[in-house]
Amino acid sequence: MKLQKLMLLGVFISGTSYAEINISGFASINAGKVLSGSGVPQYGVEPTFLADYPNVSGYTEDLSFSPESLIGIQVSGDLGEGLSVTGQIVARGVNDFDANFEWAYISYEINDNWTVQAGKKRLPLFYYSDFFDVGYAYVWMRAPADNYTWQVFNYEGINLLYSGSIGEWGVSANVYAGKEDDDDNKLLSDFFFQEPTREIWEDMLGGVLSLSHDWLELRVTHMQYTNKRFRSGEPVLWDGKDSRDGKFYGLAANFDFGDFFVLSELNRLDLDGNLDTYMISAGYRFDAITPYVMFSDFEQEGEGDTESHNTFAVGVRWDFHPSAALKMQYDRVKDDSFELAVAGDSKAITLGVDVVF
Repeated sequence: MKLQKLMLLGVFISGTSYAEINISGFASINAGKVLSGSGVPQYGVEPTFLADYPNVSGYTEDLSFSPESLIGIQVSGDLGEGLSVTGQIVARGVNDFDANFEWAYISYEINDNWTVQAGKKRLPLFYYSDFFDVGYAYVWMRAPADNYTWQVFNYEGINLLYSGSIGEWGVSANVYAGKEDDDDNKLLSDFFFQEPTREIWEDMLGGVLSLSHDWLELRVTHMQYTNKRFRSGEPVLWDGKDSRDGKFYGLAANFDFGDFFVLSELNRLDLDGNLDTYMISAGYRFDAITPYVMFSDFEQEGEGDTESHNTFAVGVRWDFHPSAALKMQYDRVKDDSFELAVAGDSKAITLGVDVVF
């Protein structure tokens, strides 16, 4: 049994007599299909809409409910005097609904402003990282795939959180360190290389700063790490070295004027060249109905290869219940990659219900 499971079970078993246990959850039941697409014939890829890169959730021309449907349960135990423990288990349709621990960490509130945490958490690279799986938390069917393409999205380590204010501005910050060793990385093993691939990100050190005031919210982030990789048990070499260093930079700016809103995010990964992604989205709230548009883009220059793709999406969200939303989205993907085509061009439609409980 993994360390995070033992940690949670030990705390809950020993503390059931005096811990306050809170249980919450979320679920998404989504269906979709490719309306038309080119696929990537040279790699045997049929017309495919890759909706979620980290979990390799892809739709084909056959209607399917499994790629993005999921259910998650979060359990937290308040042990008193500032100490708590949190665990999150998620079962995904793309993994035949096998349940796995996504989060498992202990928190200690030092005072009203500072909290220290240790364990397994979501890697906070992006604005929507912390609630990436909670579809109800954002307006679209999913976080834009071109922007959320990373093969590693969790880490095990320690972080320090701050929450407070400066004048009229709300301020939150997070400094973290740790590593992630994924012995069978799904994106690299199942999709890109199609062979067992172990992906290691170690010596992670990063920080996040968020500022909010009235209709404006800003978030900046930076992380550096060392990458090692093994394919079929053999180390991957880059210029004769078995590791390479990466640096990630991110900026999100959100503007919310009540009914009308604009969301944006811009990211760069410096790793053997630059990998740049961005997204911009706008929508308008008509009471419970919110139509929106979104555009996202991915550009990476490599040695002889260029990975380049973008997505235009239009959709609508209907909050038909205080804890549930019905969404429908049309996506058009253009894959302009040279030799390194990902899934080809596609047009797809998806429909789903997101709930929290």
